[in-house]
Amino acid sequence: MHSKIPYYHGASKRIFDNAKQLRRKSTAAEELLWQMIRNRRVLGFKFRRQHPLLHFIADFYCHEAFLIIEVDGSIHDLEHIQHYDQQREAIIRERGITILRFTNESIFSEADAVIKTIEMHLLNFKTVQ
Repeated sequence: MHSKIPYYHGASKRIFDNAKQLRRKSTAAEELLWQMIRNRRVLGFKFRRQHPLLHFIADFYCHEAFLIIEVDGSIHDLEHIQHYDQQREAIIRERGITILRFTNESIFSEADAVIKTIEMHLLNFKTVQ
């Protein structure tokens, strides 16, 4: 059975179950970013964490702005992971969703800049709408 709710884009029960498990074991960088963006703290936009979407799980998703935020650890430096990420992004972008990627290091050392980048995207989205 697939979800009929639009912001899940047909995610299956298996993906929902996987997302639930991931919420229980967030990385330190994901947890820090979550504390900064949760409860509509960024320009009033609502974000969901470990959000099922198609057959993927987005680290953070804002349906109002069609925005995914991904937090990348060092595993994303591996060539085969980069290739997978590119394929995944192409599929997601076909749905009109934008993806912003930040490294763990940038979240820890440049948190203000990360939030400013997210805000700029959200402001641009508001302007277009």
